[in-house]
Amino acid sequence: MLLVSGLTTILHTFLGSRLPLIQGSSFVYLAPALVIANSEEFRNLSEDKFKHIMRELQGAILVGSVFQIILGYSGLMSLLLRLINPVVVAPTIAAVGLAFFSYGFPHAGSCVEISMPLIVLLLLCTLYMRKISLFGNHIFLIYAVPLSVGIIWVYAFFLTAGGAYNFKGCSSSIPSSNILLDSCRRHAEIMRRCRTDVSNAWRSAAWVRAPYPLQWGPPTFHFKTAIIMVIVSVVASVDSLSSYHAASLLVNLSPPTRGVVSRGIGLEGICTFIAGLWGTGTGSTTLTENIHTLDTTKMASRRALQLGGALLVIFSVFGKIGALLASIPVALAASVLCFTWALIVALGLSTLRYTEAVSSRNMIIVGFTLFISLSIPAYFQQYEPSSNLILPGYLVPYAAASSGPVRTASDGLNYAVNALLSINVVVALVVAIILDNTVPGSKQERGVYIWSDPKSLELDPASLEPYRLPKKISCWFRWAKCVGF
Repeated sequence: MLLVSGLTTILHTFLGSRLPLIQGSSFVYLAPALVIANSEEFRNLSEDKFKHIMRELQGAILVGSVFQIILGYSGLMSLLLRLINPVVVAPTIAAVGLAFFSYGFPHAGSCVEISMPLIVLLLLCTLYMRKISLFGNHIFLIYAVPLSVGIIWVYAFFLTAGGAYNFKGCSSSIPSSNILLDSCRRHAEIMRRCRTDVSNAWRSAAWVRAPYPLQWGPPTFHFKTAIIMVIVSVVASVDSLSSYHAASLLVNLSPPTRGVVSRGIGLEGICTFIAGLWGTGTGSTTLTENIHTLDTTKMASRRALQLGGALLVIFSVFGKIGALLASIPVALAASVLCFTWALIVALGLSTLRYTEAVSSRNMIIVGFTLFISLSIPAYFQQYEPSSNLILPGYLVPYAAASSGPVRTASDGLNYAVNALLSINVVVALVVAIILDNTVPGSKQERGVYIWSDPKSLELDPASLEPYRLPKKISCWFRWAKCVGF
């Protein structure tokens, strides 16, 4: 994942929108990945279950990426932009953060002695200490997450080393084995979620290991999973274009042209194709958190992002780095996600500043979309999985998703429709597009995105210069003017 994130970030700053935006695995792809991973055909597998799931995800992601490449480089994205406005984007991005509310605190609350201090420390740094300046920088605001995680991680390490999570007769080296003993069963979850030495990754990971394509084997392709990722790739594209618009304003540039947006989406399709080949399990897209980072750090250098991407590529070769990250306790990770997902919700709703936010039209559309994007998936996720396999509580809804109420003669169609309607962001996007484009409203009220016109920018070439491809590369793409090359 580090390798893919580094490569795709470098590619995007050279060949994509050229805005200073980090690429990475998006939460947009997480829910569909969980639905596919918990499909009925994988639940009862005993041999190489992980590899079978990853190969299925690889195939679906590769198909979705090809669709996204066509969407961008064919110029079709320019047509889709006519339907996408802030009133559509706001609830769609907010739904990404709200989709996992049932995972956040239930997991963080299993170990309150480390999760609550982390949440409190994050809020202190980002809210109460945000204006404190050290060495000319707002250190606590800029480095709130790594600083807070580092402090509480060390605290959790001392708790583990001091025996806070040692229970008489229970194995601390293999916490999952404690479910076999009646006396230890009630302590098993605490040990698994609180200890810093639960993961065996540090002992088993090689010091040097180069990731390579198709490491899980040849991808498998099925229509029912591929169609899910095709639809999700459209959602990811909508998520990204809002980041393009907001980032251009933050760095004092003219908004990108429709062609530049199409070029960026096409390149993200290539990035997702790379993610599929390397088997990350999710697609690659522009991270929504970029906007908060740009606004906080005031750093918008492409060179800095390219250097950061190169460092990620280098770090990906050292297996111990990933193993170190794997030692973060589950409760600690859940606490960080409580903050991160809340930030995504806020960033999504903040796009309403481009509209008349107090308009009853917009309030009803956004409010109804958000509610229905939670309610419809809840209806589809209430069905019992057709398996006797015991699953963790937070995975049951995704396992039930493919067993929903839609019943036709085609099993593949049943699976695809039930799965898609159980994914919050898909429901949010569809409902928001229909309502925003059918309910009358002025451009000012709807806050229609204003994309730069290439003809008007020709009068001021300097305003288009930041979006131009490097000269040594652009000469090869003169045929592709329709998509911004």
